[in-house]
Amino acid sequence: MRCDLITIFPEYFSPLELSLVGKAREKGLVDIYVHDLRDQVSGLHRSVDDTPFGGGPGMVMMAEPWARAIEQVAVHGGDTRPVLVMLTPAGEKFTQKIAEDLSTCEQIIFACGRYEGIDQRVTNYFSSDSKFVVRELSIGDYVLNGGEVAAMVILESMIRLIPGVVGNPLSLVEESHSLPDGSLEYPTYTKPASWRGLDVPEVLLSGNHALIHSWRMEQARIRSAGIARQTGE
Repeated sequence: MRCDLITIFPEYFSPLELSLVGKAREKGLVDIYVHDLRDQVSGLHRSVDDTPFGGGPGMVMMAEPWARAIEQVAVHGGDTRPVLVMLTPAGEKFTQKIAEDLSTCEQIIFACGRYEGIDQRVTNYFSSDSKFVVRELSIGDYVLNGGEVAAMVILESMIRLIPGVVGNPLSLVEESHSLPDGSLEYPTYTKPASWRGLDVPEVLLSGNHALIHSWRMEQARIRSAGIARQTGE
């Protein structure tokens, strides 16, 4: 898999050298390239934004630098179509299912906008280009200063699903949002069995694996139902 990150703050992605993502890069399981959008413009200030048509506060990122940057990094060949991820609060809510879908892509280009966002014509233009697949994604119902944090959330959630990234692949099976019914993971415990007056549930010490599995699934159901009630789902 190849991931290209386009941003005006390349330094933001230095944590991608760490932990499992960093090891995945060392193993050659994923190639990650960070590109400075300002390399597409000239002039003293290398400006990539301008005032919005129609008035209003803030600045909007101009279309042409983005188009040049995207076209420069896109890899075309055969039936391969780069997936262009436009990170925006107006996008589709990112889920574990989307992470699973993205983890099988050959190339993903992340457009990390700033200010009041990227000129809408960039999304429209590449959506009409059959050589690209465009996905507008949001990681939640809130606003960030830019798309870099959202890109890292999506990267980590999908890269860990690539075979060979996580040491024990079974750990990906019984975790939140990956259980058969999409529920949250059950509570987990480790030694000691008693800590500050709080004991591990007896069933987990029983050695009865069928009973333990049943208890865990029931706890996952209870936990998921509680979250659903809090969010009104």
